[in-house]
Amino acid sequence: MNGGMGEASYANNSLLQRKVILMTKPIVEAAVTALFSTTATNFPASLAIADLGCSTGRNALFAVSEIISIMIDLCKATKQELPEFQVFLNDLPGNDFNTIFSSFLPRFQEKLSEQMKSKNGAGVMLPCFFSGVPGSFYGRLFPRESLHLIHSSYSLMWLSQVPGGLEGNKSNIYMARSSPPKVLRAYYEQFQRDFSTFLECRGQELVVGGRMVLTLLGRKSDDPSSKECCYIWELLAIALNEMVSEGLIEEEKLESFNIPQYTPSPKEVRREVQKLGSFSIDCLEASEVNWSELDTNFDPNVMLEDGGYNMAKCMRAVAEPMLIDHFGEEIIDEVFKRYRAQLADGMSKEKTAFVNIVISLKKIA
Repeated sequence: MNGGMGEASYANNSLLQRKVILMTKPIVEAAVTALFSTTATNFPASLAIADLGCSTGRNALFAVSEIISIMIDLCKATKQELPEFQVFLNDLPGNDFNTIFSSFLPRFQEKLSEQMKSKNGAGVMLPCFFSGVPGSFYGRLFPRESLHLIHSSYSLMWLSQVPGGLEGNKSNIYMARSSPPKVLRAYYEQFQRDFSTFLECRGQELVVGGRMVLTLLGRKSDDPSSKECCYIWELLAIALNEMVSEGLIEEEKLESFNIPQYTPSPKEVRREVQKLGSFSIDCLEASEVNWSELDTNFDPNVMLEDGGYNMAKCMRAVAEPMLIDHFGEEIIDEVFKRYRAQLADGMSKEKTAFVNIVISLKKIA
């Protein structure tokens, strides 16, 4: 994701992701409450929470803030002494951890202190220790049975790598209706390998009875090339193909560019969990968030004129690093100018929405 605090940064263009975290709050609350209930008689002195794929900006601490707030209320209601909180923020080594710890953590700690004061009176301090954990979650990150709660939102649809065997996916940058069956199969098999590895690693790191809540982009359809999950990338492919036809991008460059993402169905997620056998499923749901519902701090006049403005901003914060790495920086403004036009056109003609898959798990073995 784009780091820093600039106009195209993820920190300033991740309101959609924040909305999704708010949508899943009841499921997170149920998971935290269940964890509290099962450990009430032997409550740990220190509670370890990990947010995997935290990225940067306000959202990096938003989910953690909600979790700690729920735990504070539970302890107060049962007159249980608050534990110390160990919070681990994980993302890839290139993530902008500096912005989290320099710009957002101090504000978070101030807000937490005010919350404790309002609920428990003056002089009550909450022991809360933060650590950055750089590394891929498609591998071990923590010692065995060291975590009580794992949260991840809008990260697990990203694959560990672009799948092999995508030759013949001409003019596409992702799965599409025109993609050969072998391309769809290659994406699915990469997802199976990655998600099963993720579950196996987390199964080793969670204590028995520990909880995990995962939210990822997905689909309701059984068809992996359905419009509900692929349309957002099809529109970017149109913009890139336009630039190829005008000689602004080399055709070979486009043919070798593919998005390392897979948007699974609930059935596919369930299948991988059941194959491993280390978790029971407390909840598995699919929901939608419309592109047009994206809240904004941008100029409302631009919104009225061009419905693709906010979504283009959001997608630029996510996709720009990949595009720069492959095509170079000089074409980026033109790419997103055209992408914005495609998004506006698509949003004006039909309902456009992301499908979210949310799964709440309990470690059983």
